[in-house]
Amino acid sequence: MNILLAEDDIRLGKLMYHLLRTEFHGVDWVKTGKEAYNHAILKDYDVIILDWMLPGESGLSICRRLRSKGNQSGILFVTAKDANEDVISGLDSGADDYIVKPFEFSELSARIRAIYRRKEKPFEEVIRIKDFTLNLTTHEFSRNGVPIDLTKKEYQLLEILMRNRNQILTREVLFEKLWGYDTEVTDNALDALIKLVRKKVDSSGTPSLIQNVRGIGYKVRSGNV
Repeated sequence: MNILLAEDDIRLGKLMYHLLRTEFHGVDWVKTGKEAYNHAILKDYDVIILDWMLPGESGLSICRRLRSKGNQSGILFVTAKDANEDVISGLDSGADDYIVKPFEFSELSARIRAIYRRKEKPFEEVIRIKDFTLNLTTHEFSRNGVPIDLTKKEYQLLEILMRNRNQILTREVLFEKLWGYDTEVTDNALDALIKLVRKKVDSSGTPSLIQNVRGIGYKVRSGNV
C-alpha cells in the first residue's frame, strides 16, 4: 500500500521508513506540517501516519484540514501524548487510530493493516501488463505464464514501475524508493539494475517493458495507453 509518513524525529522517522519498506509498502517520508499537507492533497495515500507535533503545523490541524477537504485516506496518529483528552481530540479530528510512543513496530504494522481493511479499498493482488504478470502476494513475476527468477531489488523495481504504470518516474524517485535517503550506493547502480532486469524480462524484437524517457526517468506503459 502507499503510505505517507510525517515524522520530524530523524532517528525514529528513518527507522519507521525502512521498516515499512521491508514490508513492500511505498513510503513517502516528510518532516514538516506543510510538506505533510501538500503531499496528502496531491497524492492518494492508503494510510497517512501523522506525528502530533510537526514543525509548522500540528498533525491535529492537518488531520482536520484534510477531512474538511474530503480526504478519505486512513490516518494514524503517532504521538507521546497519552491523556484521554488527547486521544479523544485526535479521533474527533478525523483520525482512524492512535498509537503512543514508544511502540513496537509489529503493533504499528497491525494498526496500519486494520485501518486499511476498514477503509475497504480493494487490494490489487495481481498486475497484468501485456504478456507480464506480477503477483503482489507471492512476489512472483512471469511472462506468458513462465516464471522469471528475480532478485529482491529486481522485483522491487518492477513492482514500483508496474504499480505506477503509465506514469514517468524520475531517476531520483526510483533511487530513493529502492535504496532510501542515506546510502553509499552510487547513481550508476540504477542503470545496472535496469540493464539486468531488461536482460531477464525482454524478448528480442519487442519493445522493452521498462521504457526510457530521455532526460527524465523511466516508465512502464500498459497496452491501452
